[in-house]
Amino acid sequence: MLKVATHNGTFHADDVFAYVILKAATAGQLELTRTREPDLLAAAAVVFDVGGVFDPGSGRYDHHMRDRPTRPTGEPFSSAGLIWRDYGEVVVRALMPTASAAAAARVAALDDQGLIRDVDLMDNGEMTPTPGHFSTVIEAFNVTFAEDQTPETRRTETTAFFQAAELATQVLIRVCAHAHAAVLAERTVAEAAEAGTDPRIIVLDVRVPWEEAVFDLGLEQALFVVRPAGDAWTCSAVPPSRGSFEQRRPLPDPWAGLRDAALAAATGVADATFCHPARFVCGARSREGALALATLAASA
Repeated sequence: MLKVATHNGTFHADDVFAYVILKAATAGQLELTRTREPDLLAAAAVVFDVGGVFDPGSGRYDHHMRDRPTRPTGEPFSSAGLIWRDYGEVVVRALMPTASAAAAARVAALDDQGLIRDVDLMDNGEMTPTPGHFSTVIEAFNVTFAEDQTPETRRTETTAFFQAAELATQVLIRVCAHAHAAVLAERTVAEAAEAGTDPRIIVLDVRVPWEEAVFDLGLEQALFVVRPAGDAWTCSAVPPSRGSFEQRRPLPDPWAGLRDAALAAATGVADATFCHPARFVCGARSREGALALATLAASA
């Protein structure tokens, strides 16, 4: 049983997530103490978000010092990021037992760049709090002065902490699952790009998310991605940058908004079905038809 400790009183997303990470890494075999008493903190094997010391070798993970620990980017860690740095891959392997060591490391890195980094930045005042940010949602579990204070019915701060941890646990599980899917999709996209005869067109025979993989793999020549969509196939234009709503090359303007026979007549692709008016996606009933549309668009 691993004995861990953090501060009592008002909690934030970083100490909640640090606890959740440690709980996942130990399969729940830990005992939490919430206190600021030095003797109780000294008795714990791992202390996070309190204590004034950052020393992973002795299990101390505070970040409130003048010389606070930072990422290579200079961005500050919170206790969540510090604990994730040392235990993240252990957590991923526990949640994704079929993942390879390389995949687990990649998933841990993706989670660190996303959810964990956001928690770190919010806790350190490097992001603007908003009502919908997940850190704000976690902190809403704290007991307010206006709640029932009757001893028999009131929520204690520790009860509130564990309620917040239950939500954080489910979020962490799903974030890891999506990151793992992204890693698997990246491998699929890489294999498809390598097998293709035209670097402008990536053909995927399974419907996996491709957007992040195109940029992570540096596929700078890719213009269109063809993949199945139920009983049909689509051809999607690749954006110029991650998260952009533009396209490196939009689908041809004469196709915009056309459907079925009209699109088939305009393209010469007999089973063409539609082209979005914004020219970022079109479709056909067959793989060959969608590939033909992609080839036409790439050469337009």
